Amino acid sequence: MHTHTPVLLEETLELLAPKPGECALDCTLGLGGHSEAILRLTSPSGQLVGLDADTENLAAATKRLEQFGSRVHVLHANFRELPECLPLEYQTFDLILADLGLSSPHIDTAERGFTFRSDSDLDMRFDQTRGMTAAMLIASTDRITLRDIFNTYGEVPAAHRLTDALIDRRTTKPVRRSSDLVDVTKGVYGYKAHDHLPQIFQALRIAVNDEMVVLESLLSEAPKLLKSGGRFAVISYHSLEDRLVKQAMKRLATDEKDPITGAVSKKADFEILTAKPIVPGKKEVTDNPRSRSAHLRAIRFLEGYTPLP
Repeated sequence: MHTHTPVLLEETLELLAPKPGECALDCTLGLGGHSEAILRLTSPSGQLVGLDADTENLAAATKRLEQFGSRVHVLHANFRELPECLPLEYQTFDLILADLGLSSPHIDTAERGFTFRSDSDLDMRFDQTRGMTAAMLIASTDRITLRDIFNTYGEVPAAHRLTDALIDRRTTKPVRRSSDLVDVTKGVYGYKAHDHLPQIFQALRIAVNDEMVVLESLLSEAPKLLKSGGRFAVISYHSLEDRLVKQAMKRLATDEKDPITGAVSKKADFEILTAKPIVPGKKEVTDNPRSRSAHLRAIRFLEGYTPLP
């Protein structure tokens, strides 16, 4: 059984402020830690819809949340499928949460291929029922695109050297396992390889799961699903994600102005609840080191305005 510590739980609950009877959408159900807390605070009649692309996570979360009975509705879906994936009776929500981090099984289950600390097939898919694995991506991606993946998603130093080494290697022997990728990395970076492996694995994971495009879709669609007064919170884990979240929320909370006079022509429909991102305290980082890079941001849909078109 995987242990599961929800990241920034108290801070997330404070921002989302779940109330009895409210309806919630958890876009990244994971192992159900945040959802369990939300369901307790929205009892006795509050409802929650939980999405996850990972079938193993769904099974674990379903078991954890079965105590809440018909108040929980679990769906095997990626949040890029919003709003089409939602049941007809759930089209708007009082609170929406997306925790973009890897769940414990992704890291702790070696055969998922997310970590360089154990040898396994290079998979890295959140949804193992579809899509291209990391090994397939390395085998089939052209030189320029592969280099851009390492540059953009991992800020990997000398990404061109790593890319050249991988392409040279794949002509004679496929890069199928995490140990293969570690070997190539050591050949490129020598004793500094261990410093760069986290960035390299992160870059491949983001590319395999198309995470940036998926996040942009979420940031576009989720605010449209909020009821008047509804809250939307996102927990991100690296600067690329946090930048997208910050920019999207700022746009939503910015008044429209007349281009000639500069006067406000339309008040913003949203307000930002986090002037700066909320980050874990020292105790949480000590207790749960995986939380150390988390950034929490949130907005509220202002009451009295019409929903987004």
